Amino acid sequence: MKLLIIAVGDRVPEWVTEGCKEYAGRLRKPWVLTLKEVPAERRGQNSDIFKLVRLEGNRLLAAVPNGWRIVAFDQRGSQHDTEMLAQNLSQWTDDAEKIAFLIGGPDGLSPDVLERANDVWSLSQLTLAHSMARLVIFEQFYRAFSILHGMPYHRNASFFGKGGRAC
Repeated sequence: MKLLIIAVGDRVPEWVTEGCKEYAGRLRKPWVLTLKEVPAERRGQNSDIFKLVRLEGNRLLAAVPNGWRIVAFDQRGSQHDTEMLAQNLSQWTDDAEKIAFLIGGPDGLSPDVLERANDVWSLSQLTLAHSMARLVIFEQFYRAFSILHGMPYHRNASFFGKGGRAC
């Protein structure tokens, strides 16, 4: 399965880049996880944010290969737990789908991106920096992979007792 994360911005902290590489490197065939960055628009004091987001959205959509399923990450999207993510990825693997996951810049995704997306997901009700969202997504893909392959990385919440979870 080919997974492509397309994200606005090419100036992320080194620890985010290294973390994403670490999780992508842990995946095994047939999964291939790739990151493609598109430049963010320069923001100034009097910038037209709607125009900038539309331009970034155009770049995101242009970077999606033809025929790929699009999943956009947006705070208004539906939320899924890790097990549901694993189920979705398993189904897409069975269907031999190629999926592009789109992450907007600091001001989110354009309406055009959200309209074109096959699915719109929210990572959390928390507000995350867009570079942090990348790292969370990479980690969750690896966690889903570990669930599907019976690896010990993922811990079930029931292991920690009622109400307890690992952090």
